[in-house]
Amino acid sequence: MATRERDYYEVLGVPRDAGDGEIKKAFRKLARELHPDVSSAPDANEEFREVAEAYEVLSDPESRATYDRYGHAGLRRGGFQPTFADFGSIADVFAAFFGEDLFGAGARDRGPARGGDIQVALEIDLEDAFTGVTASVWIDVAEPCQTCGGAGSEPGTGTASCTTCGGSGMLRRISRNVFGEFVSQRTCPQCGGRGQVLESPCRACDGEGRRVSRQQLEVEIPRGIHDGQTIRLRGRGHAAFRDGERGDAYATVRVRPHESLLRDGDDLHTAARVTMTGAALGTTLRVAGVDGELELEVPPGAQPGRVLVAQGDGMPSLKGSRRGNLYVRLDVAVPTRLTEEQRGLLEELDRSTDESSYASDDDEGFFRRLKSALR
Repeated sequence: MATRERDYYEVLGVPRDAGDGEIKKAFRKLARELHPDVSSAPDANEEFREVAEAYEVLSDPESRATYDRYGHAGLRRGGFQPTFADFGSIADVFAAFFGEDLFGAGARDRGPARGGDIQVALEIDLEDAFTGVTASVWIDVAEPCQTCGGAGSEPGTGTASCTTCGGSGMLRRISRNVFGEFVSQRTCPQCGGRGQVLESPCRACDGEGRRVSRQQLEVEIPRGIHDGQTIRLRGRGHAAFRDGERGDAYATVRVRPHESLLRDGDDLHTAARVTMTGAALGTTLRVAGVDGELELEVPPGAQPGRVLVAQGDGMPSLKGSRRGNLYVRLDVAVPTRLTEEQRGLLEELDRSTDESSYASDDDEGFFRRLKSALR
């Protein structure tokens, strides 16, 4: 009883001169936060009862006037009994107090139910992502019944008013007390809120208006798509129940790993071997890109790990005409098998060179990269 003695204006958090709109807005906010359907707080049920009772009193001019003049005692002397305790779900509460569902619209105002969405996944190669491709995947999808045309009834028959709800689509319950009537309502389980039932359900689809069939879904995959991106195909999902908008299909694209190319955004990375002499003297290197081979010039004195950049030879941008770059990291190969003559040539080369022959402008950069790798 202690909680019921709290000031109703304090419970709703409104001033005593608050208008009907302000009181209604405050109750809506608190009801959405405190109803046991929503809140997991241990005392949510009691708090909600208190808020609902406060709104029930303050939203009625006569009971509010009695409360403002005589307080809780005046209400009890007048025989006031809260009706909110009869309501089950938060949707029932909103229907009872506002004559509408939880989302603010009358049940009969809701449009036909939308068909369900379909989620599929498909795999493509990196080359397909480079060029773009049309891919297909098998799906089980609900299509409008060909026998009844999606109506759900046998050809030549129609619908009749639902006898359970009298064609209103709603079942209402009226609670009365000394301060007036409150109406709770819920969707009619017989007609699903439509107010109409089928005279003779279609035998081919059991009145569903749709049947499941297996078919191929073709997906246009744009060039430059990335791994894990999803393509939406409007209206390619399940047909709605009897009527209404079709759902959508969502295709998640997986790009298979390439054997020699790594993708980073629109850029590609690869590695290429170059001989020790080729790196020292400079050479022309042939490298496999995503759209064929290309030639890269290795400058004389190229060091192991040096990265050559092929501008514009990466992946196409999904949102434009530009392309990323291809980065080629050099792997300098040192001979492992030498003849006596070859060994003698290398020894002669070693005797004729000194540290200045191996000096590199990138020595500091090498040590920076080494420190970064060690960290």
